[in-house]
Amino acid sequence: MSQMIECLCLEIEERKNYLSGKTVETIYFGGGTPSLVDSEKIKYLLEKIQSTYKVSQEAEITLELNPDDITEKKITALKNIGVNRLSIGVQSFYDRDLEFMNRSHNSTQAIDAVNLAYNAGIKNITIDLIYGIPGQSMKQWEDNLNQLSRLNITHFSAYALTVESNTHLHYLIKSKKISQVEDSVVESQFKLFQDMSEKMNFIQYEISNFCKKNMMSKHNSSYWEDKWYLGIGPSAHSFNGKERRWNIKSNSKYISRVKNSQVYFELELLNQKQKYNEYILTCLRTKWGVSFDFLNKNFDVDIQNHFKKEIQKWIKQKKVIQNKNYELTKDGMLLADAISSDLFIT
Repeated sequence: MSQMIECLCLEIEERKNYLSGKTVETIYFGGGTPSLVDSEKIKYLLEKIQSTYKVSQEAEITLELNPDDITEKKITALKNIGVNRLSIGVQSFYDRDLEFMNRSHNSTQAIDAVNLAYNAGIKNITIDLIYGIPGQSMKQWEDNLNQLSRLNITHFSAYALTVESNTHLHYLIKSKKISQVEDSVVESQFKLFQDMSEKMNFIQYEISNFCKKNMMSKHNSSYWEDKWYLGIGPSAHSFNGKERRWNIKSNSKYISRVKNSQVYFELELLNQKQKYNEYILTCLRTKWGVSFDFLNKNFDVDIQNHFKKEIQKWIKQKKVIQNKNYELTKDGMLLADAISSDLFIT
């Protein structure tokens, strides 16, 4: 057994009371490339989780894979140990986009990966797509979405390409070797996949997440529904209603500290303002929106009054609509971060 697997099991055991006996509804193997881990080790971890926590018989068990990692043998092995959902890092069905993003797979491998998974019997598949790529035309973005439809995908996530500081992409833009995509183009691509996904009978249940009927990700939804969650391993985050906790990023430091019973995480106790801000940030992005009943039950009058006052201008601008809850309109989704920030209490 590798040192990492050993330490993951030690953390699982150490934190057996973190969820206070709540039933585990989802298990997610992500972060990096868990598909490179031998399926027997995944099985070992699953058995450890199932023997330590109360796990639902219908738990959604997801594993992230890159298209070039997928083989029929691997998918069959994962299915046999209980993995019932795959998250495939497609990102684009265009080779030019994949080369630009320095991905190790090509478009043919991306298509083959989805078909291999279906043929092996795993029907619950999500893929991710990236838009706002320099040089990506509206026609190419439309073709990406049509390819998704042809593959009968039931869930997908779509994210705009972000330019992180001190990356090669940041250098290329700064040195004017390529041009950063105009905001208007990114907005047009966003609106295109909103319109196309609706015609394809996808439900946009969160700004970046789309699903066919009854195919919503239970795991993603737990973050947006303010449910407790436990993260194990380097960089993993956890939340138990009172505190946020996150593990150190370095694999070597994580292994060393766990093995030597040293502190391997940081935590933050959340006050009322922080809980309110996080609720706004996560829930306003979803199709359910912000519940005033929830605000009324969980926050004091000053916070409730702050929300009621600040939300009015966005309702007047038709960026937010008030039904049972306060929900973003299609135009409002383009300004989600700005609206949330405006509603925050600092």
